Amino acid sequence: MPENPENLEAESQTITSQAEAIDSQMSNHARNLSTWIEQQNWVPDSLTHAFALLLLFLGILAASSLIYLVFRPLVLSGVSRFINKSKTSWDNQLMGHGVFRWLTHLFPGIFLYLVGPGLFESAPFLAKVIRTASSLYIIISCYFVFDSVINAMQAIYSKNPGGKKINLTTFAQVAKLLAALIAIILALAVLLGKSPLVLLGGLGVFASVLMLVFKDVILGFIAGIQLSTNRMLALGDWLEMPSHQADGNVEMIGLTTVKVRNWDKTVTTIPTYALISDSFKNWRGMSESDGRRIKRSFQIDTSSIRLCDEAMLTRFREIEHISTYLDSKEKEIAESNSKLDAASLKNQVNGRRLTNIGTFRAYIEGYLKAHPDINQQLTLLVRQLSSSGRGIPIEIYCFSANKEWNAYEGIQADIFDHLHAVAPEFDLRIFQEPTGNDVQYPSSL
Repeated sequence: MPENPENLEAESQTITSQAEAIDSQMSNHARNLSTWIEQQNWVPDSLTHAFALLLLFLGILAASSLIYLVFRPLVLSGVSRFINKSKTSWDNQLMGHGVFRWLTHLFPGIFLYLVGPGLFESAPFLAKVIRTASSLYIIISCYFVFDSVINAMQAIYSKNPGGKKINLTTFAQVAKLLAALIAIILALAVLLGKSPLVLLGGLGVFASVLMLVFKDVILGFIAGIQLSTNRMLALGDWLEMPSHQADGNVEMIGLTTVKVRNWDKTVTTIPTYALISDSFKNWRGMSESDGRRIKRSFQIDTSSIRLCDEAMLTRFREIEHISTYLDSKEKEIAESNSKLDAASLKNQVNGRRLTNIGTFRAYIEGYLKAHPDINQQLTLLVRQLSSSGRGIPIEIYCFSANKEWNAYEGIQADIFDHLHAVAPEFDLRIFQEPTGNDVQYPSSL
């Protein structure tokens, strides 16, 4: 439930009255000290006021030093012992990132802010200097408290299971930037003796300048929101962006730049907004899937393609993975050819016949289905592509069960090593461009 405005006003008046009471008490102490010094015969009358101010200044300096050097470490030690006994882990992050350390910096600042003006009521300039300095010290300490809390929240979030799904670095940097601007405005208000609202009202004059200066920050912030909310990119993703020569793992997503560690160990930095305006490839889908795609083709020399005769079929039946294919295919062909007369079947062109390249494709499919490193739950096919004058391309399309790069390349290489080696068993030749050994030169006369 929202608080009653009358209650808020009453609390504000209470705080103000307490502050005035502290000022009154400090003024009384200062006057009592001045009266005591005036009663001392060894202090000249002309130096009484100056001597009183000197004692007050040394006293307030000693008290604030005592708070900073003694009381503050004692508080930190007590908090540390309490956190060490706690079973939660988030408080360790708060301690480790210095949240409590910067909080204790507020103690001497608040002390000087409260007691300084009252003690030096007789020296308005010195009272103003102490209050201004203590106010700046409190503002700076509060900024670093906020900065430490943001860092601790990032660390806590990064250890959660969903920590890599949404990148908080961009939002954290924007929050720190806004906090820094607020701290600067408050500091200027303290130094100039103006209300922060007056300074904020004057920012409208410099709006165009701010837009120009923070153009990259604004574009990066908008891009960071889109990248995070749409889950387009996250830390640890494999990013490929040829336009920026980036191909590697994402190490940092900042407010204005994205850092990519390439596979050759070089580092590429990409403007964050470029990931929205330009295209890139994210391999996260492959990493999260159950396999890594193998899509590669090789060419068969067209002059080695032929119809299978009985001798070839007898030899092929001794090869693994295709006996079932041959039996079913021969039965299917026999039923189809039974509709033709015997005279027509004497010519091999008539009717249906098995070919060595078709049988080889069936062997490749059977070989892949029996391969232990191929994921059988994903797409698996062996197809013939259109010829481009360099043989008949046979393409293999399947998925490796092992997605690790080194193992994946080994599995892929082993498959094609085997297929290149067994192609001659099907009376097929792998097509390749002529080399020097293929050219025969006439012997010299």
